[in-house]
Amino acid sequence: MAISRVLITGGAGFIGSHLADLFLERDCDVVVMDNLLTGDIRNIEHLFGNPRFQFIHHDVTDFIHVTGKIDAILHFASPASPIDYQEYPIQTLKVGSLGTHKALGLAKACGARFLLASTSEVYGDPLVHPQPETYWGNVNPIGVRGVYDEAKRFAEAMTLAYHRAHGVDTRIVRIFNTYGPRMRLDDGRALPNFICQALSEQSLTVFGDGSQTRSFCHVSDLIDGIWRLLESDVVEPVNLGNPDEIPIIDFAKEVIAMTKSDSGISYLPLPEDDPQVRQPDITLAKSLLGWSPEVSLAEGLSSTIPYFERALRSRGSESVTFTES
Repeated sequence: MAISRVLITGGAGFIGSHLADLFLERDCDVVVMDNLLTGDIRNIEHLFGNPRFQFIHHDVTDFIHVTGKIDAILHFASPASPIDYQEYPIQTLKVGSLGTHKALGLAKACGARFLLASTSEVYGDPLVHPQPETYWGNVNPIGVRGVYDEAKRFAEAMTLAYHRAHGVDTRIVRIFNTYGPRMRLDDGRALPNFICQALSEQSLTVFGDGSQTRSFCHVSDLIDGIWRLLESDVVEPVNLGNPDEIPIIDFAKEVIAMTKSDSGISYLPLPEDDPQVRQPDITLAKSLLGWSPEVSLAEGLSSTIPYFERALRSRGSESVTFTES
């Protein structure tokens, strides 16, 4: 299937905006739809002069209409950080349910391929490590993180229901911790927290004792994997992330070293239902997509830290809230 025009919901967000760049670079027309609840127009303003780019300010939980042919829909609309989905719990549930339903309905009507941005959060606080796609997860459905976890689990179920019942050509990517330029300063996750704190000579806030682990994938690797998945014929969910696992305390020390900061480290209680381990099993991505991440953490940080330096300078004393994921 040749893809010449795509719709990216949530396309003004961190990952969505990088996808918009990628598709434009590959000679596709791109329509970005975003209500800007957590997206940032600055992520896509460099595209406004491009005749192949269109921005629609719209909430995907309402009826979606896009004029003209659409070959693929990439559904990335959703709050994604703990700060966001705890501030907007109802909106998070609605975009995972109603928004996914509306986007799938458009895909069915247009005969478009549909790719759902799911998340490693569907595994909850996992009892299996690393996490393969066959693991069903350990999720607290009524916990503070449940609004996001269950919204994405429902979205996956809805996506495969449309595939089985209506023959919609679907893909599901389970995204693990991703970082890079265009992350928000107040994103609330460990990497932006640590970089902002280190650059501001503040104490880096580690929750718990720092022994919990994360695996960080650079956004350039992730969008390459998403492109490969979209172009493949793989219907079942596929993990995309970097399997190089690191304890949060070691990561904090790495950020301090790379920013040449004099910051110390302070400890706070662990948030409710915070996962203790997070590492993707990417066997499927390797075998089915020929994909594995190439950017090391040191290389990725060396390109990400300057972005945060510029953002902090341009936004002055903007308040940054610190939680962890």
